[in-house]
Amino acid sequence: MRMLITGASGHLGSTTAKRAAAAGWDVTGTYFSNPIPGGEPLDVRDRDAVDALIQQVRPDVVVHTAAGREDWPTIADGSAHIALATARAGARLVHVSTEAVLSGRDIFYDESALPDPVYRYGAAKAAAETAVKAIDPAAAMVRTSLILGYGRGVHEKLTGDLIAGRAKGMLFTDQVRKPIHVDDLAGALIELATNGYAGVLNVAGADPISRYDLGVLVAERDGLDPALIPHGPMPAGLTAPVDIQLIIDRAGEVLTTRLRGCREFLQSPARSDR
Repeated sequence: MRMLITGASGHLGSTTAKRAAAAGWDVTGTYFSNPIPGGEPLDVRDRDAVDALIQQVRPDVVVHTAAGREDWPTIADGSAHIALATARAGARLVHVSTEAVLSGRDIFYDESALPDPVYRYGAAKAAAETAVKAIDPAAAMVRTSLILGYGRGVHEKLTGDLIAGRAKGMLFTDQVRKPIHVDDLAGALIELATNGYAGVLNVAGADPISRYDLGVLVAERDGLDPALIPHGPMPAGLTAPVDIQLIIDRAGEVLTTRLRGCREFLQSPARSDR
């Protein structure tokens, strides 16, 4: 069975590629700006290039992890290109989305929640979801939260940089998420490659926690001083969701992968936090 993973040079994509290969998949990974051994260069904004690569690889499954933080053509147009080419090849699509498509006004969200983003990244990811659903209703669309693991997660790096004075800003005491370990998310994506689930699926960690409290756990794991973390409530006028808690009951029914809480997986050192 052949699997094509877009964005395989990234944190999630590289972890998924390693775990899928270990599980017996014939994996091809793509990259854009950071070459990887044996990888295929791909700009998902280029519809013809996407189609050509998928026709060349002929994957049974495409796992789309590639993204750009504020790049609409990469996020929205690129996802449409991936969906179109995957459907043309008759392959299964597992598309990675995000809680950022939600505003946080309702706090608790199950899979029936419609996108109502409040900032550009969320709007682009919502457009991507709409495109994927229209092109390939059988695709699995995974909404996830903060991704951590092995010290490579954005929040892990930010915590260390804030403590060391390499970054400005602070961790918010009132912005709540349900972080997930990259291994757990990768395991879920690999399961979804073959279990036939269609539509949105929330795949997040078990523990709701503020970004500041999460930073404290990261600092303690890494032997850093949590007292050095700048923190406080979200500033007035900042356009970002405050409290988003993805309900993961359905994931517990359709997946065998256990979705751990951050208080469990952050107890171990970063290099062995499986």
